[in-house]
Amino acid sequence: MAFADRLQAVRQRNGLTQEQFAEQLHVSRQAVSKWESGVSLS
Repeated sequence: MAFADRLQAVRQRNGLTQEQFAEQLHVSRQAVSKWESGVSLS
């Protein structure tokens, strides 16, 4: 399972939106979206 898939699975398992997950990680929602789509890992 790739990082993008694991990240999305963890977020969904915890019932979080990308926005809520981003707030917990102190990053933008766009960053989470890019990570989950595999566009960017930084």
